[in-house]
Amino acid sequence: MYNNKTFSLIFPAFNEEQNIKETIKEFEEICFFDEIIVVDNNSLDNTADEIKKTKSIYISESLQGYGAALRKGLEVAKSDYLVMCEPDGTFSAKDIYKFLPYLSDFDCVFGTRTYKPFIHKGAKMYTLLRWGNFLVAKFLELLFSGPRLSDVGCTYKLLSKEAYNEINEKLSVVGSEFQPELMINLIISKKKIIEIPVNYLKRKGESKITNNFFSTSILAMKMILLIIKLRLKNFF
Repeated sequence: MYNNKTFSLIFPAFNEEQNIKETIKEFEEICFFDEIIVVDNNSLDNTADEIKKTKSIYISESLQGYGAALRKGLEVAKSDYLVMCEPDGTFSAKDIYKFLPYLSDFDCVFGTRTYKPFIHKGAKMYTLLRWGNFLVAKFLELLFSGPRLSDVGCTYKLLSKEAYNEINEKLSVVGSEFQPELMINLIISKKKIIEIPVNYLKRKGESKITNNFFSTSILAMKMILLIIKLRLKNFF
């Protein structure tokens, strides 16, 4: 709890047995979140068992996809503010304190992984991926007259439950291109948004989304097509 407001943390999880328990405990140890929700998205390993060894709330989502898992967590969360993050060790629990000073002026605080001083050694943010995130974010910013953006794929975000409730019925993406859909709908709904740099650490295990150049390129194209589709839809 902070300033008499409650906070929920949402982790999407798919085959994260190597990381999930340790990551949950790291976020538990800062004693900040009122609830930690972990959405198991059809994991084939021991992810479910590892989640259940912690004090977090275990939720299962059978509809496969990063977006489906996050939307499930956002829907069941009960707090005044909702925080999304990854359970793979790439984000720091203590960075949540960077978000808090902005809550008196903004409805949503987006993290960005593209600021060089915050990219740690071994983090999967090589030059091409960094510039790809940056350029697609700028494309989104331009088409929707949004706030200053530099990262279109960062999960680490904080938004008010009120802001989410206004747009939840407009969200439909179940796959890995969910973040730009969320960002665009928050922009369209006139929410006050700011982006801040967060630490980006070396991942534990293999990425399920950007594990090679081909999968990364496919995701980038899906995001660009989604941005164009939503821009055309909102012209009318």
